[in-house]
Amino acid sequence: MSTPHNAAKRGDFAETVLFPGDPLRARHIATTLLSDAVQVNAVRNMLAYTGTWRGQRISVMGSGMGIPSCSLYATELIRDYGVKRIVRVGTCGAVADALALGDIVLGQGACTDSSVNRIRFGGYDYAPIASWQLLVTVAARVAAVAAETGRSPGLHVGNVFSSDFFDHPDASLPGLLRRHGVLAIDMESAGLYAVAAELGAEALSVMAVSDHILRKEHMSPAQRETGLDEMVGLVLDALTGR
Repeated sequence: MSTPHNAAKRGDFAETVLFPGDPLRARHIATTLLSDAVQVNAVRNMLAYTGTWRGQRISVMGSGMGIPSCSLYATELIRDYGVKRIVRVGTCGAVADALALGDIVLGQGACTDSSVNRIRFGGYDYAPIASWQLLVTVAARVAAVAAETGRSPGLHVGNVFSSDFFDHPDASLPGLLRRHGVLAIDMESAGLYAVAAELGAEALSVMAVSDHILRKEHMSPAQRETGLDEMVGLVLDALTGR
């Protein structure tokens, strides 16, 4: 079985899928972190792979940028391929003062300027939230690493803001978000959480801070593509019970 956007056959995807925005990041994760990874999709260059991490089956697929692309692929993974857990592993732009480049943000909830969830939810406001079990599992793994090694990336749990704009026309938005305790901005989490809730799956966004919007700090493009291995390794260990 395939879909208009995915050439994989039923059974090609594991029940747990890592979901970076960039398909090249998906390829990097598959080829450098997973064992025995096999490519299962390349339609529209939205690369997807299935392999193993410490003996347990895991898939990774690019989601594309923004809520529409992320929602399309998440819907097909859950509805057509039986995926049970989707974990977005990506980047975000910080607005909270306490965040630094390379810190990890777990999106407990996701505000948005998009109308897709209101349309999905019958015209009412919907509060997109992460799977509590996934959030606790990943947070516990990061804490365990800190206890074992005496070092860990900074970990922050809270609201994020998923925007339809990469360059937002409202210059006052970052300050507004900071005043309301929002940690960072991304472009996918609110859509992913709503799709998972509607279709009965679990979802979580785990993001490295690649930019600090108010301080004008930025990772390089190479760091964005390949510099997130430590975060992804923590997520893989958490998902496989290591």
